[in-house]
Amino acid sequence: MTSQRRGTPDFLLLFLAFSLVSFGLAMVFSASMAYSRYDSVTATMLNDPSYLAIRQAAAIALGTVAMFFCMNINYNVLKKWIGPAFIIVVILLVLVPIFGNKVNGARSWFVIAGFGLQPAEFAKLGVILYLAALISKKEEKFRSFKQGLLPALTIVAFISFLILMQPDRGSTMILVLCAAIVIIAGGANLKHIFLLGTAGAFVMLIGVSIYLIKSKLSGQNYIMDRFTSFMDPFADPLNTGYQVVQSLYAFGHGGISGAGFGQGIQKLHYLPEAHNDFIFSIIGEELGFIGSSLFILIYLAFLWRGLVIAIRSNEMFGTLAGVGIIGMIAIQALINLGGVTGSIPLTGVTLPLISYGGSSMLVTLISLGILLSISREYNKPEKETKKRA
Repeated sequence: MTSQRRGTPDFLLLFLAFSLVSFGLAMVFSASMAYSRYDSVTATMLNDPSYLAIRQAAAIALGTVAMFFCMNINYNVLKKWIGPAFIIVVILLVLVPIFGNKVNGARSWFVIAGFGLQPAEFAKLGVILYLAALISKKEEKFRSFKQGLLPALTIVAFISFLILMQPDRGSTMILVLCAAIVIIAGGANLKHIFLLGTAGAFVMLIGVSIYLIKSKLSGQNYIMDRFTSFMDPFADPLNTGYQVVQSLYAFGHGGISGAGFGQGIQKLHYLPEAHNDFIFSIIGEELGFIGSSLFILIYLAFLWRGLVIAIRSNEMFGTLAGVGIIGMIAIQALINLGGVTGSIPLTGVTLPLISYGGSSMLVTLISLGILLSISREYNKPEKETKKRA
């Protein structure tokens, strides 16, 4: 008995993905040229321009192995692993506020053998796959609030609460938006969505009002100042608007054609997290408007190709998982680009496939592996398709 032959993966998506990854690695190297790290042996600060690029290359190598592994397994087989993997993610989310390392005010990381592991990144993918499996199993029952939508919302609310405990508001927002995309694409009753959205907006308005009143009385309004500084960052260029101002300086210095690769000056300790949250600012400074525009066009082509793969899937799970994965990448990219250009408030969200970050890179490449596995099912040889029919 011979096993069914699988189709070829979508090589256009594969090519675009690795083009972006390679470009991102080059930009991480450029953005971290002034990076210094503490050497515990000599007890001194050392300038190590290749340190972050090497670590990013290691994450890419590990992520590539994971991507090819997922790509070569039928995604219906991977569906059986969602439950156990989801339980592991939940356990990590419960443990990280207690035992995790505190970075930038949030206890979101485990440090294992010198490498950081961020459970919230895996939670995004876990929620997308769990919802896709749940909705595809319930099918028409999902339109029922009690039997369909309520269980899905309960899972999303529980995971969001665990991430907020760290606290990580940016990841929570992305997770909720990704879940909303999968739920709406899964055929949820729009009346239920509208009523819940209205109620949620009302609760959020009350929460923000209470926070503003408390902040006014205590005189501590730092979070809200950071949130609103995007509207006029130059009103407080040395405090709440500092990051956005330095980012805009980078774009201004780049002009039309850019300062040239490696020739940017904002990464020289002017722009915080130049290799991470603000890597697009470095792209704008060194490659200019032309290079930035070309980069955005390639990124849009990558997202478009991923969405085409998801829509072409013959199974509901494949479509929902693909739409959720592309939605996750697109939402993060939109929030990152909007933040660094001063269009929306900064949230500390990385640019997928480009920014420095091992957990983000690993999860994104695993996600693309699943998407490529979906593409192999509709790319099956014609004879196999006819046999199944």
